[in-house]
Amino acid sequence: MAKKSKIVKNERRRALVAQYAGRRTELKEIIRSPASGVEHRLAAQRALARQPRDASPVRLRNRDGADGRPRGYLRKFGLSRVRVRQLAHTGELPGVRKASW
Repeated sequence: MAKKSKIVKNERRRALVAQYAGRRTELKEIIRSPASGVEHRLAAQRALARQPRDASPVRLRNRDGADGRPRGYLRKFGLSRVRVRQLAHTGELPGVRKASW
């Protein structure tokens, strides 16, 4: 089980990313566009740099939905490998069964 503070911090980051997502994509598009002028591009770069550091989606961490474990995260289930194995053995994951050959 991860520390509660880490889980809460990641959720706060997730909210911040969602809040700034629209403006961030606008600024990135201005910077990327060859049609925008040099002054306009520099202003967009400065505005992007002024945004909070945690507004970047790169800073989010995928965590287990059940207990917040940060390592061994499986996107398909939204859980860690440990939790997937545990739930699969008890038959609580629909469509998942133990392989045998």
